[in-house]
Amino acid sequence: MQLVVYLLFYPILWVFSRLPFRLIHFISNGVFYILYNVIGYRKKVVYTNLKLVFPDKTEKELVQIQRKFYRHLCDMFLEMAKTMGMSKKEAMERYKLPNIELLQELTKTKTVLVVCSHYANWEWNTSINNYIDAKGYGVYQRIANPYFDKLTRRVRDRWDTSLITQQETIKTVISNEKNKTISVYGMVSDQSPMVKKGQYWSEFMGIKVPIFKGAEQLARKLNLAVVFLKVSKIKRGYYNAELIPITQNGSETKENEITERFLRLAEQQIYEAPEYYLWTHRRWKHRDKVPTEYQNKET
Repeated sequence: MQLVVYLLFYPILWVFSRLPFRLIHFISNGVFYILYNVIGYRKKVVYTNLKLVFPDKTEKELVQIQRKFYRHLCDMFLEMAKTMGMSKKEAMERYKLPNIELLQELTKTKTVLVVCSHYANWEWNTSINNYIDAKGYGVYQRIANPYFDKLTRRVRDRWDTSLITQQETIKTVISNEKNKTISVYGMVSDQSPMVKKGQYWSEFMGIKVPIFKGAEQLARKLNLAVVFLKVSKIKRGYYNAELIPITQNGSETKENEITERFLRLAEQQIYEAPEYYLWTHRRWKHRDKVPTEYQNKET
């Protein structure tokens, strides 16, 4: 069955990947109408999330953000399909890194963890490898359908990015450090872990939630550099990504310092343009399960 699904959808993805961006965005307008007005895909989840983190905004303001988000969501998914047919040149024209020198300088001597959130077009973040000489890795969650999983890996390989699962990350980083292989690891670090796997609780957008600390633990243990990737959507199909240093020497930071810095930078990015965050993501679903030791505790 998984092969049948792949064979049915792959030709559609291939066709989309060969279409010009102008046509892709025209199609996106139609997809938006169906998704938002007809299907209403996760509209309740999105509105609930927005109301949680923006309690002072009016209903009209929340709905405006919601509509903008769905328009962006449709653009982003079709742009992801387009990735299959994009050249490195086109990727570099549409995804700019104005201060890439920061990463280029760091990777002369250090392995770097590039942390980001589910914001703007995070799938294109792997195009960073078009700008650097260090070995690039993207940490991802394996797709259940093995055929689509293999396709995803193949597409990323075109931009010299090797995908590794969360389970493979620690082993890969330690092995590369032992072999003195300077690398760059891209991590989307705002996932919502299960309560029992929450290593730390802190406020995110004003609400206390469980937090993954994988990036911080690696950085402190192996003395890695950590950089936050702040992405801005310039217009449809065009993005700028600013690299913001968190630390050059992870082992010199205090416990939770890297994690807290990431959270505050991610918040700032969302507050500036909330429509580009992934509001369908149930990031705050565990907010009522805060352990006693973290209740009313200053972070």
